[in-house]
This record gives sequence, C-alpha cells and structure tokens, in this order.
Amino acid sequence: MNSFESFKAEDTYNIGKKLAGVAHPGMIVCLDGDLGVGKTVFTKGFAAGLGVTDSVSSPTFTIVQEYTDGRVPFYHFDVYRIADIEEMYEIGYEDYFAEGACVLEWASIIKDLIPPDAVWIKITKDLEKGFDYRKIEIEGLKEEL
Repeated sequence: MNSFESFKAEDTYNIGKKLAGVAHPGMIVCLDGDLGVGKTVFTKGFAAGLGVTDSVSSPTFTIVQEYTDGRVPFYHFDVYRIADIEEMYEIGYEDYFAEGACVLEWASIIKDLIPPDAVWIKITKDLEKGFDYRKIEIEGLKEEL
C-alpha cells in the first residue's frame, strides 16, 4: 500500500497527477472519502497528469464525463447519485472500463461492478493535523509511486 500525506489541496492534486504517470487503458481508480475531502481535486490532478486540457469538474448529475485529449481516454465517474446499479449498465460502464483510464468517485456504492484489479484510494481528514490535512491511502497499485 502507498500512503501519502497532503497538507494542502495542491498536494492532493499532485498525488493524483503522479498516479496518472502509471495510468493505462483499463485502469480503474476508485475514490472513497467523505464529502469535501478532495476526491475531485485528486481527479483534476490525475487528468492533468494524463495531459487533459479541458476543465474537469465532478459529473454529479451526468454520472460520467469523457475526456479524450490526453495520452489515454479518461472517464470521470461520480456515482454518488446512483440509486440502482442498473443505471451503470444503462450508460454502458463496461465500455468505459475497457477503453480508458477511469476514476470513480464514491466507488463503494457500486462495489459489485468493480474489477478485482482496481486501484482503491481512501482519502481521510485528520483535523488534529490541520483543516487542510489529508491522508491518502492507495491499495491495489502494482507500481510504486
């Protein structure tokens, strides 16, 4: 397991950017953590690391955003509002998972659909270490960051 400390949003962004250096088509990155811990900040860094130049925002209402201008296609999911796992089948999640690098915010909601080789990232706060402090734990990554 890789474990990182982030003391400001820029650190979280840079850890995401660093992970993108080992990204490849078919890579599934699952993000979990409370509201406001920096999942979207991490994702923006990941996108930047892939060379995505479009503005990246959380696809809360659309479920998935597609970015194809980076070195691999990038698909950003926010499954927070998924009420029924069937919704993932309706949007064709399997094609996205196979074709590009995917980051899924709130991934534990659809855990049954996640491939066993996915990378899981948990972002947590520790207010005793400061308001902006985050611990970022990465499991399932074969490469060392």
